[in-house]
Amino acid sequence: MTSAPYPRATAGVRGPAAHRPDAGVRTARRLHAAAAAVALTGLGWTAWHGLAQPRVALAFGALIALGEAARRRHPTTVEARDTAPVGAAGGLAYALLGDVAGAPTAHGAAQVVAVVLAATLTGALGRPPARDHLARRLLTTGFAAVCFQPLHHSGALDRWVGHGPYYAPFLLLLLALTALCDAVLAAALGRARTGGPYGPALRDELRALPGIGSAICATGAVMALAVAVAGLWALPVFCLPLLLTQLSFRRWSAVRATCHQTIASLARSTEIAGHTPPGHARRVAVLSRATGRELGLRAPDLTVLEYAALMHDIGQLSLVDPVPAGATEPLPPAERRRIALLGGAVVRQTGVPAEVAVVVERQADPYREQPLAARIVRTVNAFDDLTGDRAIGPLLALERLRLATAHDHDPQVVEALGRVLARGPDA
Repeated sequence: MTSAPYPRATAGVRGPAAHRPDAGVRTARRLHAAAAAVALTGLGWTAWHGLAQPRVALAFGALIALGEAARRRHPTTVEARDTAPVGAAGGLAYALLGDVAGAPTAHGAAQVVAVVLAATLTGALGRPPARDHLARRLLTTGFAAVCFQPLHHSGALDRWVGHGPYYAPFLLLLLALTALCDAVLAAALGRARTGGPYGPALRDELRALPGIGSAICATGAVMALAVAVAGLWALPVFCLPLLLTQLSFRRWSAVRATCHQTIASLARSTEIAGHTPPGHARRVAVLSRATGRELGLRAPDLTVLEYAALMHDIGQLSLVDPVPAGATEPLPPAERRRIALLGGAVVRQTGVPAEVAVVVERQADPYREQPLAARIVRTVNAFDDLTGDRAIGPLLALERLRLATAHDHDPQVVEALGRVLARGPDA
């Protein structure tokens, strides 16, 4: 067995091809093209008409650049939503800015896009932002600016809403729409990266909104309102809490990344001891995560699934006689359960969530009694064991798994695995 990715299995894959990666890639390209068009429009308009109120633009640009400079690129195992919340809140505040110290502003939606683009790129010097990150920032900020600035400059906002008791509900409605727009964009771009179904991706984004998303929206609105009354001096005061939160989030992410590296190193102990083939745990983890995403698991459940897949063979370290080639699937059911229970006992001593140990312990149970994560680990592990034989390719391995769906493997998991293999586990 090699550590190379599995070849695509494009034949014999059953079920609807509803999650073709081409559709997600086309959507991402359209969104990137839309963001580029918005950026060019904003830059062209601003260059033609000049920069209105340069001092205000410079202040907000500096805030956005600061937030972008504090951005941290996260490993793919860390489910980060927005790694530059200060920059996002600054851009949103500039889009919702109608007055500065009681004086009306003169910038429009095009200038908002131009300033956000220039500031984001300036703050990211030396480590350019990902295209998805930049596209989301421009499209979301542009959406908020297009909704607010024309109403403000035309006077319609003062006539319809004014600055009385209805102004706050108006801002809340606009913030909710902006957050929804960002969630839709994030889910569409995420689907292009992973190839998984759109519904679960959107659900995860919407569930994340009460966290960092609500903090970004609230901070952006508060900064816009504070600058309208107190002037630009309000910016550093009201962005400081979110900046501290961002720095704390970076430390938390570093701790989580270290935890993942520790688990990956522990998983390799079976390979170093010669119990399992090189790369087996990593391949099972990658393919299990892709299969779980295909089945619609939430981000926290995917993390538990990945950790369990990495350590699913850790029980073999307790064996006196190693299993030939580390393949546990051909063993009698009683022996598989014994190894799984030994592995669960080891996992419980590592400090990982208890759910991980449960998955490891129950991976050898009858599949109708297993949690979904254990079903996935068992099926993917069996697939990797089968493809370790050079005479058995992915298609034949899938057919053998399908023949065993009556007793050993969940048919839905097998078909989800087939769809993942059809487009490649890293699609």
